[in-house]
Amino acid sequence: MKQAQSYKPNMMVGDQSYPAYQLRNVLAYLRQHYGEEVVELLCSQIGVGEQELAHQQVIYVWQADFAMEFLQTYTQDAEIGAKVGHQYSVEDLDFLLSFFSRCDTIGDCLQFVLTHPELVGSFTDTLVSHEDGKLYVRWLNTGKIKPERYSCQFQHSVCGLLTVGKGLAGQAILADKILLTERQRDAEFLSSVTGAEVIFEAEFNEWTIDHKYLSLPVTYCFDKSNTNTTSNQQVSYIQVLLDELRQSFPDCPNMDQMASSQNISSRTLRRRISQSGTSYQKLVDQVRCQAAIGLILSGQKSVDEIAEVMGFGEVSHFRQSFKHWLGHPPGHFLRLNEKLI
Repeated sequence: MKQAQSYKPNMMVGDQSYPAYQLRNVLAYLRQHYGEEVVELLCSQIGVGEQELAHQQVIYVWQADFAMEFLQTYTQDAEIGAKVGHQYSVEDLDFLLSFFSRCDTIGDCLQFVLTHPELVGSFTDTLVSHEDGKLYVRWLNTGKIKPERYSCQFQHSVCGLLTVGKGLAGQAILADKILLTERQRDAEFLSSVTGAEVIFEAEFNEWTIDHKYLSLPVTYCFDKSNTNTTSNQQVSYIQVLLDELRQSFPDCPNMDQMASSQNISSRTLRRRISQSGTSYQKLVDQVRCQAAIGLILSGQKSVDEIAEVMGFGEVSHFRQSFKHWLGHPPGHFLRLNEKLI
């Protein structure tokens, strides 16, 4: 039986910070396989030049998200996320190297990744659990990202983590199973580089790894003279809004009320949020969805009680909203996760 899972609301959006090395990796792949013109096209669309990017430690989440969508759309390759993730090296990790140098095992490194989205960047919320000597990492699409793009990000993350883990441990690290919500298709590359059984048409995107890999010691020789742990993160306006929404929960202000609290017009607020690649309603949905998941997984309240806590007059309205947020009604979501506890 699995140990109780850990829910990590790690999704980063808009103008929140994301590691620049990941964008550099995407550009390197495009240059190698598709040429300089494609690289220049992507750079022009996200408003950052390569010379400028070479000296940046962080970019905005919307730029990383746009780059992944561009990559998928341009290549029309269902495994492109896995292929780009597989070309990472430890040396690419920039300021994160100083943090990993303090880790004793691969499990320590993975724990750092899962618990520090503000440093490593994250497109998703996750559920982490254990069973019979295996670690399960399930992605929850609380941001309602298009399934194809979400799968691309998921494959990119899994392959990147396993590849970097191999560099840190000095030996291959393989996954046990990889579950994808996509329809059945060829997954030869993903399977070959991860060593995993790939299963399609699953309820969630999820990957599993044996504990024996997590206990491997970190053997990589770090440059001890490089002690930089600063990511030069900029203040995120989106984070300011999310913080205010969470503090006011469950009575989240509407856009006019939020604009008033920010001493700006609703039009200016809408424009600022739009420039960060999101919307006010998506931010509200993110806060409410994450709160609902946390309440459900706590097991301390019934669905009816959660609906009341969250300010829904009718439990049926809460069920409909939850299904809109996560693709499953609360009861179905809870039954799926009873397998994890």
